[in-house]
Amino acid sequence: MKKENYIENETGINPKSVKKTIELLEEGATIPFIARYRKEQTDNLDEVQILNIQNALGRYAEISKRKEYILGVLQEKGVTDEELLKKINESFDLNRLEDLYLPHKTKRKTKAEQARTAGLTGLAKIIMKQDNGDPIATAQRFKHKDYPTAEAAIEGAAFIMADWMNENEIVRERMRASFIEHGVLTAKVVKTKKDQADKYRDFFDFSQRLKGCPSYRLLAALRGNDEGFLRIKIEPNKEYAMSWLERFFVKKTNAASTIVQSAIKDAYKRLLQPALETETKNYYKALADDQSIETFSKNLEKLMLAAPVGSKRTLAIDPGFKSGCKVVCLDENGDLLHNCNIYPHPPQKEISKASAKIFQLVQSYKIEVIAIGDGTAGRETEAFIKRVHFDRDLSVFIVREDGASIYSASKIAREEFPSYDITVRGAVSIGRRLMGPLAELVKIDPKSLGIGQYQHDVNQSKLQNQLDHVVRMAVNKVGVNLNTASKYLLAYVSGLGPKLAENIVAYRTVNGPFDSRDSLKKVPRLGANAFQQSAGFLRIRNAKNPLDNSAVHPENYKLVREGIRKAGLQLADVIGQKDKVQILKDEMQRLATNEVGTYTLNDILSELEKPGIDPRKSAKTFQFSEQIKTIGDLNIGMKVNGIVTNVTDFGAFVNIGIKENGLIHKTQLSDEFVSQPTDYISIHDQVQVLVISVDTDRKRIGLSLKKSDLAD
Repeated sequence: MKKENYIENETGINPKSVKKTIELLEEGATIPFIARYRKEQTDNLDEVQILNIQNALGRYAEISKRKEYILGVLQEKGVTDEELLKKINESFDLNRLEDLYLPHKTKRKTKAEQARTAGLTGLAKIIMKQDNGDPIATAQRFKHKDYPTAEAAIEGAAFIMADWMNENEIVRERMRASFIEHGVLTAKVVKTKKDQADKYRDFFDFSQRLKGCPSYRLLAALRGNDEGFLRIKIEPNKEYAMSWLERFFVKKTNAASTIVQSAIKDAYKRLLQPALETETKNYYKALADDQSIETFSKNLEKLMLAAPVGSKRTLAIDPGFKSGCKVVCLDENGDLLHNCNIYPHPPQKEISKASAKIFQLVQSYKIEVIAIGDGTAGRETEAFIKRVHFDRDLSVFIVREDGASIYSASKIAREEFPSYDITVRGAVSIGRRLMGPLAELVKIDPKSLGIGQYQHDVNQSKLQNQLDHVVRMAVNKVGVNLNTASKYLLAYVSGLGPKLAENIVAYRTVNGPFDSRDSLKKVPRLGANAFQQSAGFLRIRNAKNPLDNSAVHPENYKLVREGIRKAGLQLADVIGQKDKVQILKDEMQRLATNEVGTYTLNDILSELEKPGIDPRKSAKTFQFSEQIKTIGDLNIGMKVNGIVTNVTDFGAFVNIGIKENGLIHKTQLSDEFVSQPTDYISIHDQVQVLVISVDTDRKRIGLSLKKSDLAD
């Protein structure tokens, strides 16, 4: 099967789009570049579809590599079975390939292999035929020094038969289907560890059909098994499986058939069941991984594309009680101007002194917004700040600080602030997250951002690849200011990477700001391909050519100039002017070609109308319910304000302004059935929720977002 056909079958995408996308990927084009600037070639495939093609391409390569290895081994062993070789060549399913290869694998010294070496294969064949002869009498002819009696020879032959049953292609397909479709996951607590396994209480005596088991539940059970607290087993209906195997292998009712029945039981218990249990566990684990990674990815995308306040002078506070609050002042570019500590909370409770200091900092550094971390003492610090009487209007924001401590101790933070300790770096990170979340969050491992679920239990390579893709897509969706972006942000721009990002920053440091996209070509080692892939995602504010601050790609500048000339306009008159863009539209449509068609022309016109527009929303301030200070203040039936901090497959966690987050279980997200919570709610959503349960002992709060509940 050609790779194009394989990928069409895997993705359901039309052949023309698949073929062209493969060509572009193999030429080194990135997903963001293809999705934005090669719409005509792919028939407007989006980033998700292109990623699906890329992933299918990887699976095709993996299968092809395995197939090549198997055929090579068979050739070395002199296997010439044309039907087998044809099946292998035509198969593009890894399980089927392994089934076909299994009888020819080099085997370790098993009981079946020992029996073969002793010449008992012939006896096994005779018994499998189940003729009406006496197996004991027949076995007399096959006695061996290792099998000195007829009974011993029959036992050895039974091991060979069990091997054949296990290696039978039809049997494995049928048993695999039974395990996949009807497999039941059972879990039991390890009795000697019951006292330490309280977090796995739900699995102490657990049973559920795997096909209906939610991903988070399976991952939790597998973690409990890995940690030694649970014993798990996966098996379909054993009686049905044994009945099918007997119908398949037992042909008569005689002495030989009885031996075959015994071999069936051995084959199932010793070979088929353990192998297919592992295979089924891996199959559902992979599905659970994909579900968990998808949820994590959606959360990360929302986090990365969170609304910025932009280039504003910012006072940021990393709150604390005994150790005080670390305060930093940042300029419009996020550069550190000042840092100090204040102690407005117990035990010091220097409220007047702290108020005066904050007031003075706001005046001295012309502060426009205040960012407060949402960790320990965050709520109390917000209340303290709102009691300070400033001489200007200031917006106060609560900022998610998950991962700030990771950043503050990182190599990146040490490079940025070599003369400051981790408390200063953490406060700076909080402030910068408010100004531009994307630019700051790219410096932190996504797994440290407190989002998603079971991220340490899923396939780490697959997770990392997907998260890198999400970050890359977010960065390129927003676009990057070429003259202010850090090397960490530039590294995610299409076509660049860490080394070219370093080279760009080094060139900028020596030569000053870039005055055009074209001057990028002067950066060492930044060749034509890197320029083509990256240029459209880089912005230069106040550039001589206004198109350099838009998403119009330089390869289309000539086309734009030609259209503007024919329309009798000037570029400066068109940029940002909707009426002039409408005049230009007809002229541009006449310039359409196969390479630059309707999709690209519409994108160009949209950019001319609103050049460099940020796809992110504006940041909004938020007010927690003032009467709620601790979990003890909550009562069932209360309506409280909150901010969504995490979305999982079973619901959403909400910060309602106290130490404990509340949970909106997915059954409480909507009056309609909810399959995937991320379809209904997102990180950073500001919500009003109803308190439906409070467990002060276990520190658990149940919330509802149902309209029917909130309408009361």
